[in-house]
Amino acid sequence: MDGAGLARRVVEETATRAAELTRSTGVTPCLATVLVGEDPASVTYVRMKQARSAKAGILSRHVGLPATTTTAELVETITALSNDPTVHGILLQHPVGPHIDERAAFEAIAPGKDVDGVTMHSFAAMSFGLPGFVSCTPGGIMRLLEEYDVELAGKHAVVVGRSAILGKPAGMLLLAKDATVTYCHSRTANLSALVKEADIVVAAVGRPRLIRGEDIKPGAVVIDAGYNPGNVGDVDFDTARTRAGLITPVPGGVGPMTIAVLLAQTVEAAARQLGT
Repeated sequence: MDGAGLARRVVEETATRAAELTRSTGVTPCLATVLVGEDPASVTYVRMKQARSAKAGILSRHVGLPATTTTAELVETITALSNDPTVHGILLQHPVGPHIDERAAFEAIAPGKDVDGVTMHSFAAMSFGLPGFVSCTPGGIMRLLEEYDVELAGKHAVVVGRSAILGKPAGMLLLAKDATVTYCHSRTANLSALVKEADIVVAAVGRPRLIRGEDIKPGAVVIDAGYNPGNVGDVDFDTARTRAGLITPVPGGVGPMTIAVLLAQTVEAAARQLGT
């Protein structure tokens, strides 16, 4: 499954919509990124998002904070961005450091600017099928499944991972499409046996090559949302591809779609805030 190719098309569509919005309102959509500390991977990721934003006609506003930033200071910074009418979307780069209450920081993001889909409001909207912004990686997964005409109704989807911004919302979005969803995680007993029953596997547990080819039901759709050092996913790609009907590579699968959904939701947030 070519996530990179689909992401390029989504970004092109987003750029067209951003340009139309700017022409009609005189306002350019703006995404604010907040980074605590200077973790090399996070710095690189934020720069990548800024570069992709520019290609999509979206302004970037970066707020870099020292590693010593407290929870109160971070919440104050995010609250100010939430109240700034020139900012349409807010992204808090994860991780923020063990001394910070990350959930408190996420909840400081106004729901209408939560273009990364990380707040409790956004999760509730996903769960209840209400208007809101989806978590970007699960949203990218759903776009991939739609692009490849994967039938979800009545199918058994096994989600391996239970994080608040990936595993849990991915399951909610699959459930909304009438899939039967089983959540698994690092402490699940007989994980291999459960994965073998799946028509759709979403691997998002953060363990390199945890899921191997012999775990895959022949013809199953395998979505690898894991990313580990050395460009390795949570699925052993070489063995799994021999049994899967469709499979995402790492890199080039889910990753590009995450950023594409972030940009699309930023423009959507701007449109809603501008009343268009």
